[in-house]
Amino acid sequence: MQQLLSALALAAQTVTPAPAQPTPPPAAQQAAWDPVGPYITVGQDEPGYRSWYLAAPARSGQVKEFNDYLVSAQVGGILPTWQLLRTATSWKDCGGQPFEVPPSSEWPHMVQTLRYVRDYVVPAVGPVEAVSVYRNPQLNVCAGGAPESAHRMDSAIDMVPLTPIDRVSMMRKLCAPHSEHGAAYNAGLGFYAYMRFHIDSMKYRRWNMDPAVAAECPPIVHPEDAASIGQPIPPTPAAAPPASGSPASPQPVPAVAPQSPSKLERGEVQRLHRFVYVPCVAVVQHHIRPRKEG
Repeated sequence: MQQLLSALALAAQTVTPAPAQPTPPPAAQQAAWDPVGPYITVGQDEPGYRSWYLAAPARSGQVKEFNDYLVSAQVGGILPTWQLLRTATSWKDCGGQPFEVPPSSEWPHMVQTLRYVRDYVVPAVGPVEAVSVYRNPQLNVCAGGAPESAHRMDSAIDMVPLTPIDRVSMMRKLCAPHSEHGAAYNAGLGFYAYMRFHIDSMKYRRWNMDPAVAAECPPIVHPEDAASIGQPIPPTPAAAPPASGSPASPQPVPAVAPQSPSKLERGEVQRLHRFVYVPCVAVVQHHIRPRKEG
């Protein structure tokens, strides 16, 4: 028995304890999806809208009249009414207003645009947020908009998708229904920097697609359309030819880091439907939470 106990004690001394397993580091948090972050400026967000709304007594009646018109045309609530009053992303640099009720003579143009957004934009990419809508002629010039931009006639909406998606997939999802149904709505579809895209109902046309989708989603632009569309995204400059007759040795391609839009390319977010009441008008809203302008 003594020998057995001695053997067990010796075995216990020679067993090497298993090394402690390292605690895995916490999973790196992915960057939050914020497609409107590059465009939003203080004053053109929801708190800014409330301040603008309350700054002049006449605005409550103007907003209510506009909202009632959209409801009567059966397009109320497709996008929050307060977002449809957003002007140019560069309103502050231009000394303009962050929000403006369009002239009532232009309101009919917005009806068909909202119908297209309801029927073919939201089903394709999910909820969207409007970042630039009506721009009066003076603000349109300062913002770098096209001379005959549909924004001047309250027909155009620049918007961003609120559901995570990459740029090429977004283009594909929007181009397919536009090719099939856009002509019936006179829908224009354009793309700008980052996740910003444009919808209007002035004429069937399409512009600024990335090369990755150009074959399946070719541009539809006629010479007479040049004054109504935004400037194309500048192409990557071609490499200069070698100075001598000998072939140039291949150069490594530098990695291109994603770039945030410039100050003129900024524009807003948060999700879930709720009613937001401001004096005299209730507005349905999506609770939420780059380019020169076309």
